[in-house]
Amino acid sequence: MAPVLEKQLPGAADNNNEDEEGQNLWTSILSEVSTTSGSKLPSGKNILIFGEDGSGKTSLMAKLQGTDHNKRGRGLEYLYLNVHDEDRDDLTRCNVWILDGDLYHKGLLKFAVSAQSLPNCLAVFVVDMSRPWTIMESLQKWASVLRDHVDKLKIPPEDIREMEQNMAKVFQEYTEPEDATQSSPQRRAPTAGEDEAVVLPLGENTLTHNLGIPVLIVCTKCDAVAVLEKEHDFRDEHFDFIQSHIRRFCLQYGAGLIYTSVKEEKNLDLLYKYIVHKMYDFKFTSPALVVEKDAVFIPCGWDNEKKIAILHENLSTVRPEDPFEDFITKPPVRKLVHDKEINAEDEQVFLMKQQSLLAKQPATPTRGATESPGRTTSGSPRPAGRAGTPNMTSGSPMAAVKKPDPNMKAGAANEGVLANFFNSLLSKKTGAPGSPGSPGSGAVGAGVQGSAKKTEAGFD
Repeated sequence: MAPVLEKQLPGAADNNNEDEEGQNLWTSILSEVSTTSGSKLPSGKNILIFGEDGSGKTSLMAKLQGTDHNKRGRGLEYLYLNVHDEDRDDLTRCNVWILDGDLYHKGLLKFAVSAQSLPNCLAVFVVDMSRPWTIMESLQKWASVLRDHVDKLKIPPEDIREMEQNMAKVFQEYTEPEDATQSSPQRRAPTAGEDEAVVLPLGENTLTHNLGIPVLIVCTKCDAVAVLEKEHDFRDEHFDFIQSHIRRFCLQYGAGLIYTSVKEEKNLDLLYKYIVHKMYDFKFTSPALVVEKDAVFIPCGWDNEKKIAILHENLSTVRPEDPFEDFITKPPVRKLVHDKEINAEDEQVFLMKQQSLLAKQPATPTRGATESPGRTTSGSPRPAGRAGTPNMTSGSPMAAVKKPDPNMKAGAANEGVLANFFNSLLSKKTGAPGSPGSPGSGAVGAGVQGSAKKTEAGFD
C-alpha cells in the first residue's frame, strides 16, 4: 500500500518562519543585555586629591561636580562625580577624597584608600600657579605622603609589581588621537604570530618613582599668569622654567599635566574628560597642548626628555638643572596703603573735648612770678633799639633795667624793681607822640632820669 503524503496548509511554513525570527530576535536581545550587564560602568572608583591649603582643590572638584559652593572642609573631605555613559545609558558615581593641606591629617588616608581599593584609584596633585614658588616643594611633599601610605598598606610584592608593570605599559602604549588607527610611534607594528606588541624601553628618568596607580598634576589659578607678569616681572623664561621642572616630575611618576582656571573656566571640560578616560576607559580624542603658557595639557605617555628640551632653548639667564627655588623666588611683601575714609568730628563735640582738656591742665604761673627779679623787663612799649643804631649808654635807665648786673646784691635788686615801676608810670604819661616827654626830646629824657634819681634818693 502506497504511503500517504501529508498535505501542509499554505500558511504553516510562514508561521514557522515567523516563530524562528522571533526566537532569534529574543535571543539577540538577551545576548546583548547579558553582554551589556557585564560591561557596565564599575563602581568603587576613587580620586585622591592632594594639595596645599588655598590651592583651589575643593573649588575645582565642585566645578567638575556642577555645583558652585565655596564650603571647605577639614581633615578628609568627600565629594563625588556623576559619570554617565551615553552609549550604554549607564550612570555611576566616582568617589572624590580631598585631603587637608595640613600634614597633621595625613593619617586619615586609611579611610579612603585600602589595599583592595588602591588599584581603582587616581592620584591628583593640585598646585597653585598664583604662588609658583611653592609648586615643586608641594609636589615632592604630597608624593612622599602618598608613597608612605602605599608602603603601609602591606600589599604583596607581586601585586605591586603587577601594578607597576601596568602603569609602564599604559605609558608606553600611548597613541596620538589622530593616529589611533595606526601603529603607535612608541611601539612596533605587530607582525604575524605575535599576540602583543613589543614596546620600546622607558627613558632613563621615566617612571623612576612608579606608584602603581595613575597620577595627574593639575595647576590651578592659571589666570594669575598675567598678574605675575605685571606685578612681579615674570617673563616667558620663568614660565618655561616652571613647566620644565613640572614635566620632569611628571616623567618620574608617569603623570599627566593640565593647566586650569576655575575663574575663566579654562580646560575644565578637558580635565573631566581625561579623568573619566583614565578611570573608566572612555574614548579620548584631545591631543597635547603646549603652545599657550596658561593652558598646557600633556597626557600620560606623550612626553619625553627631547620634547622637554625644547623649553630649554628659551632659557638665557638660568640653566635647566638649576634649583627651582633659586630662580622662582617669592617676591618681597609690599605694604599696601589703603586710603581710609576720615569723617570730620562735630564742631561742638570737638570744642567740648578741648574745654575738658584745658580744665584738667594745671594753671600756668604768670611770667613775672616765674622770672627772677634781675630778669624783669620794662613795661615800656618803647622798642629796645633799631638795627644800625648805637647801643645806649650805661647811664640810661632802660639799659640799667634790661641789663642788670648779674653780681647785683639783693638790696640793689629791690631798688631796680622800684625804678622799673616808676619808669613804667612815667613812660605811660610821656608815650603820646608830640608831648613834651616824647622819646625824641633829650631834655625830657634828662628830666626823667633826674626824677628817677630823686625818687631813688627819697626812698634811700
